[in-house]
Amino acid sequence: MEHIYQYSWIIPFLTFPVPMLIGAGLLLFPATTKKLRRMWAFPNVLLLTIVMIFAIDLSIQQINSSFIYQYIWSWTINNDFSLEFGHLIDPLTSILLILITTVGIMVLFYSDNYMSHDQGYLRFFAYMSFFNTSMLGLVTSSNLIQIYIFWELVGMCSYLLIGFWFTRPSASNACQKAFVTNRVGDFGLLLGILGLYWITGSFEFRDLFKIFNNLIYNNQVNLGFVTLCTFLLFSGSIAKSAQFPLHVWLPDAMEGPTPISALIHAATMVAAGIFLVARLFPLFLVIPYIMNLIALIGIITVFLAATLALAQKDIKRSLAYSTMSQLGYTMLALGMGSYRGALFHLITHAYSKALLFLGSGSIIHSMEAIVGYSPDKSQNMGLMGGLTKHIPITKTSFLLGTLSLCGIPPFACFWSKDEILNDSWLYSPSFAIIAWFTAGLTAFYMFRIYLLIFEGYFNLNCKNYSGKKNSSFYSISFWGKEGSKTFNKNFRLLPLLILKINNNEKTSFFLKNTYKIDGNIRNMTWPFITVNNFNTKRIFSYPRESDNTMLFPMLVFVLFSVFIGAIGIPFNQFNQEELKLDILSKLLNPSFNLLHENEKNSVDWYEFVTNATFSVSITFFGIFIASSFYKPVYLSLQNLNLSGKGKKGLKKKILSDKIINVIYNWSYNRGYIDSFYTISFIRGIRKLAELIYFFDKRIIDGIINGVGVTSFFVGESIKYAGSGRISSYLLLYVFYAVIFLLIYSFFSFQFQ
Repeated sequence: MEHIYQYSWIIPFLTFPVPMLIGAGLLLFPATTKKLRRMWAFPNVLLLTIVMIFAIDLSIQQINSSFIYQYIWSWTINNDFSLEFGHLIDPLTSILLILITTVGIMVLFYSDNYMSHDQGYLRFFAYMSFFNTSMLGLVTSSNLIQIYIFWELVGMCSYLLIGFWFTRPSASNACQKAFVTNRVGDFGLLLGILGLYWITGSFEFRDLFKIFNNLIYNNQVNLGFVTLCTFLLFSGSIAKSAQFPLHVWLPDAMEGPTPISALIHAATMVAAGIFLVARLFPLFLVIPYIMNLIALIGIITVFLAATLALAQKDIKRSLAYSTMSQLGYTMLALGMGSYRGALFHLITHAYSKALLFLGSGSIIHSMEAIVGYSPDKSQNMGLMGGLTKHIPITKTSFLLGTLSLCGIPPFACFWSKDEILNDSWLYSPSFAIIAWFTAGLTAFYMFRIYLLIFEGYFNLNCKNYSGKKNSSFYSISFWGKEGSKTFNKNFRLLPLLILKINNNEKTSFFLKNTYKIDGNIRNMTWPFITVNNFNTKRIFSYPRESDNTMLFPMLVFVLFSVFIGAIGIPFNQFNQEELKLDILSKLLNPSFNLLHENEKNSVDWYEFVTNATFSVSITFFGIFIASSFYKPVYLSLQNLNLSGKGKKGLKKKILSDKIINVIYNWSYNRGYIDSFYTISFIRGIRKLAELIYFFDKRIIDGIINGVGVTSFFVGESIKYAGSGRISSYLLLYVFYAVIFLLIYSFFSFQFQ
């Protein structure tokens, strides 16, 4: 055991040689390095596998011995100041190490095929390896300064990976947005670290917690200043974990490659904010205001992100809002003091969301196989449908991940989310109602994603393998250019329409007139018109299943999504007074001796089943609503009323759907938060800069220039006065004397 702990310092450095070697190879031997580029995936996976074995062994030691190991060495010493570096191995570190390595290995394995045809293949793996190094260094850090260094390295890697396809304006804008937004939180984090050092005189966690708690209990420190410092620390977590109001960068971060979304923006980097709050939990725990604030930010993010996911068209952006919502659950649990529930949900959500992101990558990959499908089309769920028979393995994996994230038993997220929901009733009934309602919204938008992608008919309005548009398939516009504005609002919730045109039906494909649609069309939700049974025959390009190297990581994550919840299920023995703790509780036992932690481990199964029944019921209700809205409808033209009838019924339908349209606009426009930031911050800062520029140029420079011009004219005037002529001097003397006499006479008259 001692041997393993002594060599644990090598964990963050094991993956570091790969980006160094790739960079050196590209610099010294570019042609050879690029020719052998596929070989670089192997050392990435191998070294991360070694780290995973280390992490598993350390976790086993933690469970068996409840031992916390910390090793520190001095880096710089100057009088009373000492900066030390080291590594800390405790249950929290062990959990994050396993999470980072297992997800990282599968994503690297997946990326080898996903990025195989990309010119930036080597650059991608160099960035990924350096990110893994930074993340491993972050979770093993033993002090705040060390955490901040790796925190910034993780942010830098995120910037590079989000903007990986930097030639796209959307990608370059997204990485800049992520960078600037995270700078706000990171600046607060730095100020909080410096403030805590000024209070306690230490950066080390062990000394910091002890000194801080003593100062609080003995009332030897200003509570307002301490609260401010801890809030600044928490602001770093708000930005990194995409919590309200610094959440706006995460949906745009989906411009990066899909494996990046699976690794960084679902399982690891966004979990860094949760990790920081969990690491500094003893500081936050003694300040009730901060704990309440953490819970408040969490519940706002839970509900806000769920509502913003309701009407998104991009599959990855929808999953990004889902990530925000689930991380909000985790933050809510930490704010309520449910340390175990937060880490439990962090684990289960990471694997389930990694599965969903890899599944979305497989879907995008299959759609890009269609000739003529651009990247924006391959991610648009409105252009999908009926993919079940084309990618059945991906469909099954995606469905299982969806069931897990929705909280359907016995999948992993059910156990962790249900624990958080139960704890929320004890903390605040209002928070509990919002959390439970959001569980129903989660089921709705997740099954909306699933139904839009896999059910119904596939859109055949594509190109054939020759690259020419297939003449057998056309899009029919029923309203034309003139009527598009009239009927656009009525089709917001419903992507487009599938119509199957039979042989006996005649229609013109180039409609010039505007037709009036019956109100029943609002119930049709599935995309695109399919025209069949024409005499011409062509070979069409259909989506196809991904390669085995992409499917294998997805199947592994399926196993995690199904069975990983077992680590946190408490099992009672026959003797109710004795409790056999679950694996997660055993692992977390040495971390913190929370007052209510032992009570949570003692499970009343009747109460558990009762609470689970309510949570599962609302989840199934959300699934039912999604199925009602997005069920596939296949109609022929004869079922449509194109004669202009039903106009009155359509108006009534539009009037009754105003609330739905408001919800849709709110969701599709991201709650108008991005627009608010654009108006208030971007345009506001520009206006302020213009005002300051005007003040500086016209007022400040004007005063200085005015003084100079005045001095010039005065000097010129005096120059002519000093001519050397006595007559001029006498005239000037008489002039001053007259002025003096006038002034003297005026004041003498006033005071008489």
